[in-house]
Amino acid sequence: MRLWPKSLAGRLAALLILTLVLAQSLSFLLFSGERVAAFRSAYREDLFVRLVSLVDILDDSAPDMQQRVLAATSSPIFHVTLDPKPDVPSGRSDDSELRTSLAAAVGKPLDDVRVALGAPPWRHPRGDDDHNDHPPHREAPPWVRASVHLTDGRWLNTSADRPPVPPLGRPFLTSFLISALAVGAVGALGVGFASRPLRRLAVAADRLGRGESFEPLPETGPQETRQANVAFNRMRERLDRFIRDRTAMLAAVAHDLRTPITSLRLRAEFIDDEETKAKVLETLAEMQAMTEATLAFARGDAETEESRTTDLAALVESIVEDVAASGREAAFEDSPPVTVRCRPFALRRAIGNLVDNATFYGVRARARVETDADEIRIVVDDDGPGMPAAELEHVFDPFVRLEGSRSRETGGAGLGLAIARSIARAHGGDVRLENRAGGGLRAVLSLPA
Repeated sequence: MRLWPKSLAGRLAALLILTLVLAQSLSFLLFSGERVAAFRSAYREDLFVRLVSLVDILDDSAPDMQQRVLAATSSPIFHVTLDPKPDVPSGRSDDSELRTSLAAAVGKPLDDVRVALGAPPWRHPRGDDDHNDHPPHREAPPWVRASVHLTDGRWLNTSADRPPVPPLGRPFLTSFLISALAVGAVGALGVGFASRPLRRLAVAADRLGRGESFEPLPETGPQETRQANVAFNRMRERLDRFIRDRTAMLAAVAHDLRTPITSLRLRAEFIDDEETKAKVLETLAEMQAMTEATLAFARGDAETEESRTTDLAALVESIVEDVAASGREAAFEDSPPVTVRCRPFALRRAIGNLVDNATFYGVRARARVETDADEIRIVVDDDGPGMPAAELEHVFDPFVRLEGSRSRETGGAGLGLAIARSIARAHGGDVRLENRAGGGLRAVLSLPA
């Protein structure tokens, strides 16, 4: 499977070549069988013509000339002898049509012509008195044998071995290679053109998952591709409309809450009881903070910042330096330079929230960037008390603040982690929390590599 192509064009080209190999192999088997049969048929016809000519020459030649004729006619696969007895038994004829044609061609009675195919099982072992004048047996059985009675009373015995079929040679292999290359190239080019809309759709889907803006896909091409592009464009439009509507509603609610909160703050100033007045103002301040955080969250969703290539390590280092400059303990650990296509202002806000949480709740923050073949990770460690394992996912819900392990006095509205995760997921990544083995909490913001 390691050699199997991964791309659609490569796989189709491989399938086409395998199909061609199979078809050519079957054609080769059929063609080679027909070729062998045709070659042997032609060879047998040639033997027939040679035998007829040989009989005519021997009947008209003197005995000393006959031996020369036999020597000139014999070959490694065609053997001729003059014997007092026939090599093929009387009445033996495996091919009556050939025997009849041969008898007519040489002008002999049918009884003076005998034909046998294959091995001669009637032959006696060597040393038989009747056949001492015959040549010794060959290892391979002859292909065809014939005996013809000559006018001088002797028998012309012939035996022909199965002729070797010449190999196909380079033309066949060259033709096969040219066909394979042509089919593979045409298949790869054809699938390349056909799969281009699919690659465009995959890129658009990835950009949509990262929250990037792009032009609608062209609704052209083959019917299946056109239908997929139309469905994708409609899905993108519906998602955009849903997000815009949700964000607008959230922003409108948070904005409209400002007016009653301001009104309540003014009325609280007329409360005579100072303790009650302080509690009411504190509650209103908390409501105001939640409203402003909600507006900030909505504005973050509504932002349409353009994506650009950014040095992520430099971005994280600058965030840590800003936090350290404000008097909090934060350090950036050595990290390899890595560039990523992102919306840097939104990502700065997400990473800043994680570093702020680490300094507020975990005494000090240490940030670094890690990368591998699949993802890029921004890791932020702190030295705080950590949190219960059951709450590691719950704290990502909006307005959730933990009382046991996270101080309420230094906390915000409970939207920092929700905003960080929302931004990370808009980039195709995520944010997760985990308790460190040596104590403290670890926040990991991952992005696709």
